[in-house]
Amino acid sequence: MKFQLRSYQQQAVQATIKHFRQTDESAVIVLPTGSGKSLVIAELARLARHKILVLAHVKELVEQNHAKYQSYELTAGIFSAGLKQKNLNHQVTFGSVQSVAPNLEQFNDFFSLVIIDECHRIGLSNNEQDQQNQYQQIITHLTKTNPKLKVLGLTATPYRMGLGWIYQDHYHGFSRNEQAVFKQCIYEMPLSLMIKQGYLTKPSLVDAAIAHYDFSSLCAQPSGELAEREVNTLLTKYPRVTQAIVEQIVQLAGGRQGVMIFAATTKHAQEIIDYLAQYLPDKPHSFGLILGTTPHEQRDDLIKRFKRKELKFLVNVAVLTTGFDAPHVDFIALLRPTQSVSLFQQIVGRGLRLAPDKNDCLIIDYANSGFNIFSPEVGSSKPNSDSVPVLVNCPICQFGNTFWGKVDDDGAIIEHYGRRCWGIEYGEHGEKQRCDYRFRFKECGHCGAENDIAARVCTQCDQAIIDPDQLLKNALKLKDSMVIRCSGMEWRQDTKSTTKLKVIYYDEDGASLSESFDFQYNGAIRAFNQQFGRRLGQATTPMSFETVEQVLNVTNVLIAPDFVIAKKQKHYWQIKEKIFDYHGQYRKANEL
Repeated sequence: MKFQLRSYQQQAVQATIKHFRQTDESAVIVLPTGSGKSLVIAELARLARHKILVLAHVKELVEQNHAKYQSYELTAGIFSAGLKQKNLNHQVTFGSVQSVAPNLEQFNDFFSLVIIDECHRIGLSNNEQDQQNQYQQIITHLTKTNPKLKVLGLTATPYRMGLGWIYQDHYHGFSRNEQAVFKQCIYEMPLSLMIKQGYLTKPSLVDAAIAHYDFSSLCAQPSGELAEREVNTLLTKYPRVTQAIVEQIVQLAGGRQGVMIFAATTKHAQEIIDYLAQYLPDKPHSFGLILGTTPHEQRDDLIKRFKRKELKFLVNVAVLTTGFDAPHVDFIALLRPTQSVSLFQQIVGRGLRLAPDKNDCLIIDYANSGFNIFSPEVGSSKPNSDSVPVLVNCPICQFGNTFWGKVDDDGAIIEHYGRRCWGIEYGEHGEKQRCDYRFRFKECGHCGAENDIAARVCTQCDQAIIDPDQLLKNALKLKDSMVIRCSGMEWRQDTKSTTKLKVIYYDEDGASLSESFDFQYNGAIRAFNQQFGRRLGQATTPMSFETVEQVLNVTNVLIAPDFVIAKKQKHYWQIKEKIFDYHGQYRKANEL
């Protein structure tokens, strides 16, 4: 049976051909879960003129991709220990990365293209052989035979917590991650458009949860995930919550075909299974559990029974987020926390494939992640629980950046946490460069260049940048110094001289420091604009003020410094430093 490509699949294929005719740079295609990435792979493999290698991280994906290629009435080899085949006698080979990497001596032929399914698993670029992961080792080895080897990745989630975006630039004209393995994202199909056009099932995200877990008190690890031990400790406080949730899941599953339950830990998953047994006493064989330690044969059997609808409930812990295809799933229950929009969307995507007698997919987030399935990936974990994605336009290149931020009841942006614009600009000769506008920055005391708030060395002059933590530490030691955490500002025009502006900085306890700017002097105007005008409206609308009246008209959007440091003179405190966009170990005002 030969499949007919959908329009977006054909567009993805054409984008790949066009890209690799122009350059050998690695590329990524982003297609939502359930969009048929295996058909795109099959078509590209069919069109290839030389040997190609298609990699996946689990045998199920290897088998699935191979089957789609075989639908073209073509033959291909499989190199996968899990599938008990190691065949390299065909132009196209579908292999598991775990089987290929240890056997690179068998891959000395000329390969023109490597296609990597679920390519977000690769990680950051690293040229050190002993530090490369298996994907990178394979690419490095094949490049020795073909220096112009082309590498294409496909994924539904082009972002990984702890590593960042998996590509450097996007074909829509913005930058992502300068250290990423893949150079360009050459095609992307939005999830919302897939659903609107009827290619995926409509999700029903309902706030019907009888109870929620609260994981907000736990701190994420560098990978973005929570420590299992801490999660288990917290879950012991919610035994009745888990029981109530499972009872509700059973009730809501009455008219559903297949239910996938995503548990937080192994212990949590077993607890869920125990409650399922309690609420389904007459159906003891209608539910199953898959863990990372589940033997392969048992796992395969459970998945087959679930796909045949012999099992209605399938509980798992972080093993069925990718490489799992059961179109009849129409109920997703999230009982595990996640810091990533991408992972949330990937989990939900398990239930969005089309299937007979399936009208929608019920999705209930019992972990209260706060994500929407259509939310854009921001590229970092939430700074706090009430953060939402906000659109912030760059005042220089006009690119619309998506950052975490806070909004009021009307949706207006109160604050955003973006640092630098992600837009791409083009030079006189067409060369690409990332827009260097910064919304938050640390100014070099030597050359005045704006650097990232975490920078220690200036990117322009290579001089050391003053460490704000060291600055605060030194000031706090001195008896003749005063440091306040600025929680607010007051602006006053001098009653005797209309060109003078007095700024008063207040801390949380009411203590204050003040200074004046005389707008009849260019130096004072320049200093004020450098500190306040540049940061107007969270640096979204920078302005060069010329009069005190102009300043007083916009005081509501002027940004206060995080710390103010002053030194004692004979009869007054003289402000020596103001620290804006602080990033360090000390607490800022109004933070717990």
